[in-house]
Amino acid sequence: MSVTSVDKDPEALTMTITAEYAAPIERVWDLWADPRKLERWWGPPTYPATFVDHDLTPGGHVAYFMTGPEGDKPHGWWRVLSVEAPHRLEFEDGFADDAGDPNPDMPTMTIRVALDEQAGGTTRMTIETTFPSKESMEQLISMGMEEGMTAAVGQIDGLLQP
Repeated sequence: MSVTSVDKDPEALTMTITAEYAAPIERVWDLWADPRKLERWWGPPTYPATFVDHDLTPGGHVAYFMTGPEGDKPHGWWRVLSVEAPHRLEFEDGFADDAGDPNPDMPTMTIRVALDEQAGGTTRMTIETTFPSKESMEQLISMGMEEGMTAAVGQIDGLLQP
């Protein structure tokens, strides 16, 4: 199943990716809750992630870096805003410098994840990213965010098999 739609709304400053998986909601939630599982799909396939901090509680901090094919290591962070396991997760998402400190030159986004059980034991996952401005949205999409997130979410199917 996997990615069923990608919708960009420049007026609302959002990009929404919807995917469906032939797995129960708890198994899909675990891909967010377990940092070792999150590492297996977060980010584009050519940039595997390593999570160094992973506190999925309101106010919690998540820190990671991705290793590119040339050995580059872009860093990122999340500030967890709300958690309703196994249905909802909301966090602020940003770029970081090599020390893991937020990069003030890059925009910060808000990401809302919703997991909903569907008929037949499947799960729909919706990831809505809200950008701070139209310019930020254009900048990040031009950097490949849409393709990277779509490819990342597309990898999940293979991780959900028992």
